[in-house]
Amino acid sequence: MTALIQAAMDPAYPAAIARVISNRPDAKALAVAENAGIATSVIDHREFEGREAHEEAVGEVLAGDEPDFICLAGYMRILTAGFVQRHQGRMLNIHPSLLPSFPGVDTHERALAAGVRIHGASVHFVTEAVDEGPVIAQAAVPVLTRDSAETLAARVLAAENRLYPHALSLVASGAARLSGGRVVFGDAQADPGDGALFSPPLGPGS
Repeated sequence: MTALIQAAMDPAYPAAIARVISNRPDAKALAVAENAGIATSVIDHREFEGREAHEEAVGEVLAGDEPDFICLAGYMRILTAGFVQRHQGRMLNIHPSLLPSFPGVDTHERALAAGVRIHGASVHFVTEAVDEGPVIAQAAVPVLTRDSAETLAARVLAAENRLYPHALSLVASGAARLSGGRVVFGDAQADPGDGALFSPPLGPGS
């Protein structure tokens, strides 16, 4: 969230942050947003009898702001199908893995246990299935032999802080959009060469 706020401070950025909503009154993100002059709302899920009632309260706040997009950042609640459907194609989420690998929780521990050499993060449109929505953008980081879950998480987080503003920029500017269940790009992407990432790195002459 902080990365999105900082990106949106640039007048050239194609999105502005209208409000930060949290279900946790003690979330540090609230103070960050308030210090940046952004409106905040706390809608504590513990004050509601069920998920639907809580989401109805969230929906009332959203209806007042009429946002073009909703960005989930550290919002550790599974949304109901009805809420997702109401905001289909306008709700983004960031996940700490290269989807479709390692959906759900404990992604860094699972990546280490699986012995993968490349890990990373994904920004995707939210669908009813958890962490299965169409991918907008991804960032890859190497998995090092000395990594613990904590060191790997820190490397992925650094990538996330660059990836999420980039992905939101693509969507907010219209460069990327959801069509037929896939993300399509309006402009031809710059040619990155072969675009391959290698971990461990290739040796000289490879």
